[in-house]
Amino acid sequence: MGIAADIVIIVVAGLLGGLLAQRFRQPPLLGYILAGVFLGPHTGGITVSNIHELERLAEIGVALMLMALGLEFSLKKLKSVRRIALIGTPIQILLTIGFGAGLGQLLGFAWQDAIWLGAFIALSSTMVILKTLIQNGRMGTLSSRVMIGILLIQDLAIVPLLIILPELNNLQQGFSRLLFAVLQSAIFLAVMIFLGTRILPRIIQYIARWNSRELFILAVTAIGLGIGYVTYLIGLTFALGAFMAGLVLSESDHGHQALSEIVPLRDLFTLIFFTSVGMLLNPSFILQYWETLLILVIAIMVGKGLIFYGLARVFRYHNVIPVALALTMFQVGEFSFLLAQVGYARGLITQTTFSMGLSLAVITMFMTPLVSRTIPPIYRYLNRKHTEEETPEALNFPENELRGHVIIAGLGRVGLYVANVLQQVDHRLVAIELDQNRFEKYKTEKFPLIYGDATSSSVLMAAGLEHAAMLVVTLPSIASTLSLVRHVKRIRPDLHIVARIASTNDRALLNQMGVYEIVQPEHEAALELTRQALLHLGLPGQEIQRFADQARITTNPLSFDQVAEQAAQQLNDPLAHLNLHWLTIPPDSFLVGQTIRQSQIRTRTRFSIIAIQRDHKVFPNPRASMELQINDRLGFLCTIADSKKLQEVLELPSDGMELQ
Repeated sequence: MGIAADIVIIVVAGLLGGLLAQRFRQPPLLGYILAGVFLGPHTGGITVSNIHELERLAEIGVALMLMALGLEFSLKKLKSVRRIALIGTPIQILLTIGFGAGLGQLLGFAWQDAIWLGAFIALSSTMVILKTLIQNGRMGTLSSRVMIGILLIQDLAIVPLLIILPELNNLQQGFSRLLFAVLQSAIFLAVMIFLGTRILPRIIQYIARWNSRELFILAVTAIGLGIGYVTYLIGLTFALGAFMAGLVLSESDHGHQALSEIVPLRDLFTLIFFTSVGMLLNPSFILQYWETLLILVIAIMVGKGLIFYGLARVFRYHNVIPVALALTMFQVGEFSFLLAQVGYARGLITQTTFSMGLSLAVITMFMTPLVSRTIPPIYRYLNRKHTEEETPEALNFPENELRGHVIIAGLGRVGLYVANVLQQVDHRLVAIELDQNRFEKYKTEKFPLIYGDATSSSVLMAAGLEHAAMLVVTLPSIASTLSLVRHVKRIRPDLHIVARIASTNDRALLNQMGVYEIVQPEHEAALELTRQALLHLGLPGQEIQRFADQARITTNPLSFDQVAEQAAQQLNDPLAHLNLHWLTIPPDSFLVGQTIRQSQIRTRTRFSIIAIQRDHKVFPNPRASMELQINDRLGFLCTIADSKKLQEVLELPSDGMELQ
């Protein structure tokens, strides 16, 4: 099968590696790299036959990664931390490159390799840091926003680095080629911005009108890869063109849809890229150079950590933020793999430098979750006092303290609907949302809103958990829901919790934690369809509702046989056939203007009026002297068969059955 067989082997091995990484709470990309090491030529196990062909295929993964980065880019994300992100990050990159180059020179690297080594360690890992922040419950804090802002600019810096670094070996011939590459890139960017903002959005809009998902995916992919190929033909990098395509498309009305469609394709090719990187990593190299690697790892942790610490202090961030940056952003990032691959493929760095860069990235990524857990004790030691909790970003909070309010975890479609209903009934609430786009979108809402991870203790306390009356969990992930419930039960074991689940299998997990009011969308849809069918068949609505309520509160979801059996038992109950039936008095009815006594309804039908609805008021058990008027709705407690007789005798139209 040739390369097709190699792709199958890579996908299966990548899946196993990703599952292994997930088991140890590591990013999947580390599992992909380990899978590549296992499949590579240095381990003696299963080996793919077309490594060089797969490396070429992996270039598509790089292009799609940068295209997705362009689609995700938003200046709004940098607004609150724009100074340190836009000014501080370039300073950090230059300082780290200089530090790495000096370190490389001390260890005997050639000057070109030393500069490449500095560029490798200058970038941090977006994937590893985001996962670490989520696991530690620090998403939504000020330090997390600073990190995300820096990471975004670092990811963008890969574009000029891919342009500038390959020209370093030609410095002996002057700076002409380097300046030409920069000028060429600037012209290309200007042309892309000018043409892209006018042509590409129209093309995407035109194709989107056909409502064909297949054509939309093909169009987005063709634009990204096609522009990337054009940049390659004119002498620039394939990845640069893909990034610019994503950047231009992000400004169109279909930018979010384009990103959602391209992500699965990107993830598949990213697997191939990181696996191909792992194939180049030689385990024997780590054993041979373990002393040098140990020195480099320690030096990078200390040196890069001090750079981030100093950067935060220079830009006037205090408390735990400098320590958090130093102990979270010290690792070598995933885009360093791209730099290493480009440098090695073009013969600009030696095999030793290439393997050193890959080894440093893998080792420091693995260390990040462990090192980041030391932030609170180290901060306490440095400040000789308890760690001050960071306050998450919050909006629309009242001046007086919230009490008896509802906390909504997750502001998707379900959470927003709940929030709107609570607002309509004038009940206080606080919503927590981790998605930056949703947070920005709902900033104009009048209810209190917190940006952060609902599983974080600091976020929950900011939402007033101690004085809340209820927690509504609408998170789509059962793992996040369980983590949130654990936090809440430790702080407020008495709090009433209503949770949403995606699968009926998750019900037992929440029941074990003391949560019994659970909503499962498919179960609710089945009950509603059943209710509509039974009502159409003329079965008593009151008993149908009683059956639905019983099905909702049962611990285990009912099977279809159990549903049918319980329904039959309930419908055979004689009392179940009684229902409240309404009849409306039309303008030409003989009842208009008569009192209830004069109408002799009891004598004619054997049934008494138990309620009258007039306009928006209901009069239960009306007196016999009450005069009947046009459009009055008369309520009778009777069976369906008797209600039809009532209609015939009184010549009144039916409004149907309503539940009491």
